[in-house]
Amino acid sequence: MAKKFPIFPKRPERICWGCDKYCKDDDLACGNGSERIQHPSELDGEDWYKTGDWGGVLSEEQQMELGLIAPKAEPVASKTVKPHIKLPLNRR
Repeated sequence: MAKKFPIFPKRPERICWGCDKYCKDDDLACGNGSERIQHPSELDGEDWYKTGDWGGVLSEEQQMELGLIAPKAEPVASKTVKPHIKLPLNRR
């Protein structure tokens, strides 16, 4: 999805969750029918994200925040040691 999907919306019953437009419940603009699509929290409760595969709805960042997937290990950069040359100072 283009927008970040809200995990815990305040009033999910006021919005249609069927597409990226997030229309008000009485003004559906997407034309996918006359019925409002419910937020998963309305159907499955407050822990809706714990069951099922929400990879298509929640971003990878959101899934890591919720503990659904483990954070990716960052590649360890090999430390390259640069040779240091000490030159004598000429003091006149």
